[in-house]
Amino acid sequence: MKQILKPVTYVLAAIYFLVDAVFMAVAAPIARWIGRHFDFRRLRGWIRSLPPYPSLALFSVPVIILEPVKPVAAYLAATGQVVSGAVTFMVGELLKLVLVERLFHLTRDKLMRIPAFAWAYGKYAAAKDWLQATEAWRAIRTVSLAVRGSVARARARLVNGFSRLATSRD
Repeated sequence: MKQILKPVTYVLAAIYFLVDAVFMAVAAPIARWIGRHFDFRRLRGWIRSLPPYPSLALFSVPVIILEPVKPVAAYLAATGQVVSGAVTFMVGELLKLVLVERLFHLTRDKLMRIPAFAWAYGKYAAAKDWLQATEAWRAIRTVSLAVRGSVARARARLVNGFSRLATSRD
């Protein structure tokens, strides 16, 4: 059984880090841009004031609204509009991730008061802890951190090169 699960965990860990790297590289700047350009203090206050079950309803809104984006993206790709389908899928998933993450951050304590949600979150956290404790996870995490460091250094060299080029023209 371990011989079967080991490659599966390596694949799951690699997929997780790849998706995390791609989506968070795009989602984090979007979230920062939204935070800089829109004042959400009143909205955050209202969200935090909600009781547990209305918080759960609000938490599910982005999923309910943005989940139909997947079949739309699949339809676009199936009809030969692959780029449109891919862009539709990515934008929908990014919006959903950003909104769900922010809403969870604001409503976590209240959501944990709902027994079924707390149970499901506990199962999710246990599965995540198990995956992170595997040898595969640690190996892929090490590679991921090394790649991120290399990309950050290359990006810094590129930015410095462009900065020197721009200042030498002035």
